[in-house]
Amino acid sequence: MSDLKATIYHNPRCSKSRSSLQILNEHNVATDEVRYLQTPPSKQELAELCRLMGLKPAQIVRRGETVFKELDLAEAQLTDDEWLDILIANPILIERPIVKIGDKAVMGRPPENVLQLLQ
Repeated sequence: MSDLKATIYHNPRCSKSRSSLQILNEHNVATDEVRYLQTPPSKQELAELCRLMGLKPAQIVRRGETVFKELDLAEAQLTDDEWLDILIANPILIERPIVKIGDKAVMGRPPENVLQLLQ
């Protein structure tokens, strides 16, 4: 059993999310699954995940979602704080999966990105 402990912000209906979880399981990494559609991260948690990934909140937005279009966000010039508020209010817009181990996090797109956390 690995000493690593991961948190995956996960949507089990998403193939990339399932594949990322499978990689963690294959490497015997103890994993906390956060089904972020039902239990969204707090604003502070999401800001920290962005920081650990080296991404701005606008870079983790799922732009193909209906709600993105309904909120007319395509041309929006928003601050990081405003994007975080939108993502927390509409967790379907958070790109998935996000995997965190210790003080590192990656977007599991492609799922092989998770392997970076295991080195």
